[in-house]
Amino acid sequence: MKRSEINAAIRWAKALLAKHHISLPVYSNWSPEEWKAHAGETEVIRKLMLGWDITDFGCGDFDTIGTVLYTVRNGSAADSDAGVPYCEKYLLLRDGQRLPEHYHVNKTEDIINRAGGTLQVFLWNADPATGKQLETDVVVYQDGIRHVYKAGEEILVAPGNSISLTPYLAHIFGPKPGTGDLVCGEVSKVNDDLTDNYWLEKTARFPTIEEDEPAIHPMCNEY
Repeated sequence: MKRSEINAAIRWAKALLAKHHISLPVYSNWSPEEWKAHAGETEVIRKLMLGWDITDFGCGDFDTIGTVLYTVRNGSAADSDAGVPYCEKYLLLRDGQRLPEHYHVNKTEDIINRAGGTLQVFLWNADPATGKQLETDVVVYQDGIRHVYKAGEEILVAPGNSISLTPYLAHIFGPKPGTGDLVCGEVSKVNDDLTDNYWLEKTARFPTIEEDEPAIHPMCNEY
């Protein structure tokens, strides 16, 4: 991705959050120079990779497969004294974007439609032995209510509602096309993006960045 694309995505995300009266922590607005000035106070933020995370998942088409993430809170499975024992994120998706198909082995997560369009979700069971997608029925809870869906069946989640994704439950989600830009929340067990993402599409978690203009804010993997 170009740095100019990342900067533009951050500006878009800030406007979408402001529209829905959602505020981020103070350091979300720090410039690279301010990050350097606060280096001695931000060890936990840097260690837990809190903050801005814009990615096209290495696909090269941010308008189709991509998202703006902002990790607000997190902990560490390896260090129980770091951060908190859970994770909270915002995932901001433009109408037309989606996440690539993936699952987790350790993390259970609630994906919450916070505001905007309709959240569209597709689910498959993943075989724990092989990691391959299965075509068996999926059992999932939405705000505590048990549902059974066919593999790959469209699931729609309206604003204020959520869906709980458990380990080995492969998922794709984004705004249902035509319903508008979407603010999702994620509340989960401690999140480890380096070891607990299992992709069923060819992807890269963090993009290679072409520096065509100065960064307005550093990414969570650039501290």
